[in-house]
Amino acid sequence: MRIISKALHFMRKFKTMRSHPFDCKGAQPQLHGVLTGAGLGIFISVTLAQMSAKDKRRKLNTSLYMAPPITDADQLLTTEDDMKTKMELLIMKIQADFCRALEAEEYCGRKFKVDRWLRPEGGGGITCVLQDGEVFEKAGVNISVVTGHLPPSAVQQMRTRGKKLSEGERPFFAAGVSAVIHPRNPMVPTIHFNYRYFEVENNDGSRQWWFGGGTDLTPYYLDEEDAIHFHKALKNACDEHDILYYPKFKKWCDDYFRIEHRNECRGLGGIFFDDIDSPSQEDAYKFVSACAHAVIPSYLPLVRRHKNDEYGDRERQWQLLRRGRYVEFNLIYDRGTKFGLYTPGARYESILMSLPLTARWEYMHAPPENSKESELIEVLRNPKDWVPLEPVRVS
Repeated sequence: MRIISKALHFMRKFKTMRSHPFDCKGAQPQLHGVLTGAGLGIFISVTLAQMSAKDKRRKLNTSLYMAPPITDADQLLTTEDDMKTKMELLIMKIQADFCRALEAEEYCGRKFKVDRWLRPEGGGGITCVLQDGEVFEKAGVNISVVTGHLPPSAVQQMRTRGKKLSEGERPFFAAGVSAVIHPRNPMVPTIHFNYRYFEVENNDGSRQWWFGGGTDLTPYYLDEEDAIHFHKALKNACDEHDILYYPKFKKWCDDYFRIEHRNECRGLGGIFFDDIDSPSQEDAYKFVSACAHAVIPSYLPLVRRHKNDEYGDRERQWQLLRRGRYVEFNLIYDRGTKFGLYTPGARYESILMSLPLTARWEYMHAPPENSKESELIEVLRNPKDWVPLEPVRVS
């Protein structure tokens, strides 16, 4: 309206100047600029109004997810190009797809309990847990969308990893999906995956962002066909973006998920990465999305293959012992668990959902030589490559 009023004012002035031709020098170019500005302003105003009206006619299809999003649905529709929005919608879809795929493998219609929670300090999450199923003894699939201020200790820890962050408390945004599946049958392996996005704001308004995540397999009995299938699915997802990713992130996974005091890995590995901030934000997002979408094809065939396998008390006791190792790693070494527990307003039930319902610790236990159990231990102590790596030619 101010632009229109200004244009009318100059039109009246121009009309007056026409009766005084000696005072009209430069008036026409000035009027043209004003009218052009007025027209542009009107066009922008009308366009914004049309966009706003269009947004109001749209509605987010929340039936795609396990629960309504943490961020207001209307806000998500108006910030579709923001990476925070893209990541929130991605992790909610990954959560829902995985939960429904697992439910389809259960008998008697066992479903996930859905717990949507909010955090007083900002944000919240959706925790989905299936307990005491016939196929899955405990399955947890959690998303969190958290905002707030990082304490100085957390900021300092990130600075040691090369993050260029201002000192003191810093505003942050974190969104991620995390799942751990503990099957009932010892012949079905456990799977864990986590994919996350982090954003921290500096004093000057600049933002540091990065992605992290990975998927890894923890069997109780070694099945090489399973291991090859699992690693191939992850390698295919990596190769779509960079053929150097899989060997790099596979080694990172073997090194990270190592129980140092036992001199063995937690499982057969997979991929693991952190602090991914290149080649661009969009490219990094697409890579993380590809890895997250590879979870179902990497794991569900293994569930279908083994969920009806026969087993006895010996196999069950060995499964419980290996679960004990899983607990040891998560509580002693896992960086994500530690970060979650020490974040202000931490929700411990969701953070510790990765722990199994039952586990076992025996003093000085060692499996018999040349047994199937010792066969697994050998691979856990000496990780191997499950899929061949193509030679890389640099021109």
